[in-house]
Amino acid sequence: MALTEQTPKGGDSDVGPGFASDLLTTAQGLLKRGDIGLSLGVVTIIVVLILPMPTWMLDISLSLSITCAVMILMVVLFMQKPTDFSSYPTVLLITTLLRLSLNLASTRLILSHGHEGTDAAGHVIEAFASFVMSGDFVIGIIVFGIITLVNFKVILAGSGRIAEVAARFTLDAMPGKQMAIDADMSSGLIDEATARKRRKELEDESAFFGSMDGASKFVKGDAVAGMAIIAINIIGGIIIGTVRHDMPFMQAADTFVRLTIGDGLVSQVPALIISISAGLLVTKAGVSGSTDKVLGQQLGAYPAAFGLTATLLVALAMLPGMPPLPFLCLAAAAGYAAWSLPRKRKAAEDERAATEAQEAQAAPVADEPISTALALDLIRLELGYGLLVLINQPPPGSHRLTDQIRGLRRQIANEIGFIMPAVRIQDNLQLAPNTYVIRVKEIEAGRGDIRPAMLLVMDPRGDAMSLPGEQTVEPTFGLPAIWVEPTYREEALFRGYTVVDPSTVITTHLTEVIKDNMAELLSYTETQKLLDEMDRSHQKLIADVIPAQITLGGLQRVIQNLLGERVSVRDMAGILEGISEACTQTRNITQITEHVRSRLGRQISDANTNELGFIPLVTLSPDWEHAFAESLVGEGDDRQLAMAPSQLQQFITVVRQTFERHAMMGEAPVLLTSPAIRPYVRSIIERFRPTTTVMSQNEIHPKAKIKTLGQI
Repeated sequence: MALTEQTPKGGDSDVGPGFASDLLTTAQGLLKRGDIGLSLGVVTIIVVLILPMPTWMLDISLSLSITCAVMILMVVLFMQKPTDFSSYPTVLLITTLLRLSLNLASTRLILSHGHEGTDAAGHVIEAFASFVMSGDFVIGIIVFGIITLVNFKVILAGSGRIAEVAARFTLDAMPGKQMAIDADMSSGLIDEATARKRRKELEDESAFFGSMDGASKFVKGDAVAGMAIIAINIIGGIIIGTVRHDMPFMQAADTFVRLTIGDGLVSQVPALIISISAGLLVTKAGVSGSTDKVLGQQLGAYPAAFGLTATLLVALAMLPGMPPLPFLCLAAAAGYAAWSLPRKRKAAEDERAATEAQEAQAAPVADEPISTALALDLIRLELGYGLLVLINQPPPGSHRLTDQIRGLRRQIANEIGFIMPAVRIQDNLQLAPNTYVIRVKEIEAGRGDIRPAMLLVMDPRGDAMSLPGEQTVEPTFGLPAIWVEPTYREEALFRGYTVVDPSTVITTHLTEVIKDNMAELLSYTETQKLLDEMDRSHQKLIADVIPAQITLGGLQRVIQNLLGERVSVRDMAGILEGISEACTQTRNITQITEHVRSRLGRQISDANTNELGFIPLVTLSPDWEHAFAESLVGEGDDRQLAMAPSQLQQFITVVRQTFERHAMMGEAPVLLTSPAIRPYVRSIIERFRPTTTVMSQNEIHPKAKIKTLGQI
């Protein structure tokens, strides 16, 4: 009995559709993956280099090559800036590889089946050959040679050179641009996110032009390979046709040259389009906007050029033997452009102004947040309307006020180490026309009256001045001065007078006001900013001192004490080291400050050394030293001066008389005291002579030269 295995009915029909459905699903999944699709496309291009291709597939591939070239050109024309097409070098490599693979495939067909007729390599190549050659292969060779020469020697050479220079200059300018971004962020003009975005754009720009410099070599190599392939096809085709297929020489030459030139044109036309797109891309560096708008805006900005062009064209049309019609038509077009462009521009400006006015009227008035009423201007300069000329258009010989204030911020930072807050400048119609007011935290700290079209003249010797002008008082130091006309500048300088323009008068006054109020302007946030801006090498010192030994608020008070006596705080590392040393002995802020001052002795001594190379001193007599020491009561933070009012008044009188006597002799001495009483003596003197420096013996550097001028 034989056993037979039976297949269920309908089994084949069940397995077949299921397998096809799975295959279709897999294919759809692969198509949805762009990376896999691109990989398959590149692999297909490489396979074409090895395997033969049928004519119908070659026609489709050549059409795809032309389509890609045109699409790339259109994208380049419509994009806003070169880095918007940062993948262009990659696209350039893929399209070049595609053209070379199609060249090889068409070469295989031409040499294998060229004897069968002009359609042996497909209808696209046949159509190009018939249309361009016009029945004569010599014409085809000439046309192909011209196209190749234009592509290779004109477009590719120029765009390659531009890409090379752009890459070089972009890379050279990169450090400077990075520093400019860092400077803008440090000054507060941009935030960190904007700085990060600009750095990314800068990196993309440098990488793009560097890639374009190398990518241009792909197109140039493609042109060289195209010419070599054409020569091989013509020579090899004629040899194969005459030797293997017994074709007459002229017939073989006509057939293979026609096919070869058609193949070369099909390859060179996309290559020419790609080269043009590359040239447009690299020449667009530094210009934003689509190509048509850029050209329209820049060429249309000079209507007079179109008018002169029209005149020249009319003159050419009148030359003997010259056909007048084309030149006159072009002259009419240029003349119409010269006539219409100014009107179109004016109409566009009027329309823009009307739109802005309409939007301004239609926009609802937003309620100002109540928080803005709480905002406080740290430094504000209010100007009468007569002084606004110093900002907008200063008189000849006078500096712009805003430029001087900008320089003042850097000067104070270099001298004192204090980052001056931004100065808000505004007009105040309630002031007299030539009056200005300086406000610190919106409280008036200084006022002056100046003449914007005149010069302020002062005599440094204090003698009477005989120049004609308006007698006045210099607003910063209260010195006698004269406002004179600018014509007397040379005469005043010849007499040894000091001549100051109005902007400098305001800037000098602003400088003194800021120096007098630096301690008040140093906030908790500004103290933290001073620490943040220290070098990375000092971060360990900061971590050891703050907050382990002193709080940030305590550091703020120490720095305020130093700034209150105009001691530079640029040496923040030295200040922190002095605080660290003092905190092992005391937590009293006054005593810590005194120790820091002794640590800064070299700096303080140098700042008070006169032009003769020594520190002029007025010492405190032993009697006054003893009187101050006995008047100190309390301990630690409660320690204070408890001197009798009559004795204080006597001390103030003696100090004022002594320093005024030295001032009349042209001297500005320093008052020298013992370390224990120095802060208390200073607290008294700053009330009637705030600019007088009070130093202790510990602050005199050992190598500093001193000269005692007197004693109190």
